[in-house]
Amino acid sequence: MSKKNSDSELVSNRRATHDYEILETFEAGISLLGTEIKSLRGHGGSLQDAYVLVSDTHDVILKNASIAPYKFGNLFNHEEKRERKLLLHKREILRLKTLSQEKGLTLIPLGMYLKNGFVKVKIAVAKGKRNYDKRAALKEREHKRDIDRAMKNLS
Repeated sequence: MSKKNSDSELVSNRRATHDYEILETFEAGISLLGTEIKSLRGHGGSLQDAYVLVSDTHDVILKNASIAPYKFGNLFNHEEKRERKLLLHKREILRLKTLSQEKGLTLIPLGMYLKNGFVKVKIAVAKGKRNYDKRAALKEREHKRDIDRAMKNLS
């Protein structure tokens, strides 16, 4: 029995593709507590308003990500919005640091998923979209949907 891809997806940041233009993506490990993993497996997380920082000491930190407290976690439960360290190779950290210092670019998490039993975070280097860019993307998506619908009706 193999697991489906959708089952391994724990949390996704759907607004990210609407608000940002994704330029490059990275896969990072994340340092979590036991109750956080259990909560994530129960789909108790959110990446809304979350972002990634690279500190001067070359630590990559996920900030403002919410992992709901584990309902059976009693005394040993975790803090919901604590800073979590991301695990990357040194060259990837240096690349992220240089990209994040460029004007107009930011680091955002796109999603959390399971890979070989470990939780991974997909990080993106992104550029913010302006309102007219968002409207153009919506219009293009609707136009494509109309074309697909028309093609389906023809056959």
